[in-house]
This record gives sequence, structure tokens and C-alpha cells, in this order.
Amino acid sequence: MAPSIPKTQTAAWLEKPQPGARFQIRDDIEVPMPGEGDVLVKLEYTGFCHSDVHSAYGETPMSTDIAGHEGVGHVVKLGANAPGELMDAKVGIRWQYSTCGSCEICDVNPTACPNQVNSGRNTRGTFQQYVVAPAKHVTRIPTDLKAEIAAPLLCAGLTLYSAIAKARLRPGDWLVIPGAGGGLGHIGVQIAARRGYKVIAIDSGESKRELCLKLGATSFLDFKKDAVEDEVKRLTNGFGAHATIVTAGTDAAYEQALKLIRNYGTLVCIGLPRTGAPLAISPFWLCVRSLTVVGSSVGTDAEMQELLQMAMKGEVVPQVAVYPFEEINTVMEKLVRYEVEGRVVLRIPQ
Repeated sequence: MAPSIPKTQTAAWLEKPQPGARFQIRDDIEVPMPGEGDVLVKLEYTGFCHSDVHSAYGETPMSTDIAGHEGVGHVVKLGANAPGELMDAKVGIRWQYSTCGSCEICDVNPTACPNQVNSGRNTRGTFQQYVVAPAKHVTRIPTDLKAEIAAPLLCAGLTLYSAIAKARLRPGDWLVIPGAGGGLGHIGVQIAARRGYKVIAIDSGESKRELCLKLGATSFLDFKKDAVEDEVKRLTNGFGAHATIVTAGTDAAYEQALKLIRNYGTLVCIGLPRTGAPLAISPFWLCVRSLTVVGSSVGTDAEMQELLQMAMKGEVVPQVAVYPFEEINTVMEKLVRYEVEGRVVLRIPQ
């Protein structure tokens, strides 16, 4: 028997992106119906990513009124011509809601499709009970993987997985991760360690040190206490790391990052400083040292499935704090003040 689907639902509605914005919990938002090739997903959990704060505060473009892009739930209704095997399937809704699949960029890597639609940016996201998504773009989630664990892997986990691949490392190479104890970084430490890379975790505080070392980091440097540049050089025989993946959203992390890598090294940019300041880098040193600077955002379907398999084996386990959906504004305030360790997941009312 098909589940009963209400006409209206509960959602965290945003009147307008602006500094200090707050979500309104409303129970009068219409439940969307799936169109051709779509599915309707009843969500159970959604991650709250720091990029959602950027969107809500008007710091990055947002043209919809419901944010969120790390949702996990079950398919409860199929649109015309949607695959029948998706009915009742456990699925995830990611940042990349859809891509055109037909442009020159998609032929290379669809994550940079110029025609893409993004959950919580230009279509309604996962801060609601029900969401419609194109069947071919939902992510199948292993039945035995807990939804609250899977949710942060859909964005934070995938972003780190793809970024590490772009660093072009070999087992035994050195990787520096500024912000290693944060929501993004702690997942990156696990992925990199399982790949056989030697991770130098940079963050601050005893709890971050213990977490990073427990998750597989080779060394931990406290940026408030240690001479980070000197210590990285000492650990790497004077050459510097093979790559740095900046997960910290601070200008200071980027200012230091290029000083931590060796000649022929790679800088992968992930963290988004709220200032929007440009990356200061000399073309002379780029050329002389043969450095590579790469931007990375989310990842491919194949990378997503590889990461989910790592999670199923217990090789990657995000540190998760689960909050009731009604506390979404409290959670946002914590994120703004950087008071959250690991990833935040909201339990959506059922």
C-alpha cells in the first residue's frame, strides 16, 4: 500500500538571504509532486553545512527559500517514467541536484557543469519533510548505513574524497590538512589515512589533537602554539608536504598554505573564507616551484559510491551531532561562532 502523502509539510523557510537571517519553521509549505522522471523523497535527516550559513546570510548566491543539501530519506512516490525499483529506496539528495549531462564540461566532469541546479541554491533544498528530485540524480544509500551518518557524507565527505583524489598523491606522501579537526577536515583525515598518506593535521586545542590522532593523522600541529611552517619542514625532510588541502574557511589558512608544500606540490582549495578575499599568490613562485593550485567542489557519482562503501566498512565515520529540526536557528548560531565539532545533522519530524 502506498504511503499517505499530506498536502502540506513542515519546512525551515527563509524569507530573504541577508546578514543575521533566521529560518521560520512553517507547517503550511505545499508538498511538491514529482514530474516526469522525478521521485518524491520523504526526508528523515539532513545535514547543516557551513555553506548553508553563507547562503542564508547572503554571502553566496541563493534564489530559493529553503536551504539544505545533505538529505537522506526514502522514495514515497514516483513520477512518470521514473524507475520502479526506486520506490521505497533509501536515497540521498546532494548539493548537485541535477546537471545537463550534454555540455562540453559534463563530458569532462559534471561537477563543474555550468547548467547545474543546486539544492538550496536555486531549487528548494533539504530543510523540509518532502523534496522532489530527478530520479537519475538521487544517490542510492546502502540500507544498513545509518541515515544520520550518510547525510554528511553527501557533501562534506564527498568534497574531501574528491579533493584528495585531485591532490595526486601516492601512498607514503605527506598531506597537510588545515582545519583537520573540523566538520570537513576530520573526514579528510580518515580518507587520507586509509589511502596510506601521512597526514599532518593542523588545528587548535587538545580535543582536536586527540580526535585527529585517533582518526589516523601522523602528526598534529596546534596553529596557536606551534611554529607550523618549521614543523612541517622538519617532518618532511625539509621539502614540505606533497599537498595541502585547506578545509579551514579562513584567510590565514590560505596565506600559509603555499608555504607548507614542496616544489611540484599541490594546493587544493575547499574552505570558503567569509571575507571573499582573493588568494595572494605570485606567478613567479608558481612557475619557479612548479606549483599547482586546484579548486574542488563536491565529487562524481562514482566517487560518492566509493566513499559510501568505505563508510559501510567502518573506514570513514563522520563525527555527528544530531539536533531536533526545530533547533535549526540555534544550530546556525553555533556554526557562525564555530562552536560545533564534527558535522551537524537535523532530525526531520516524521
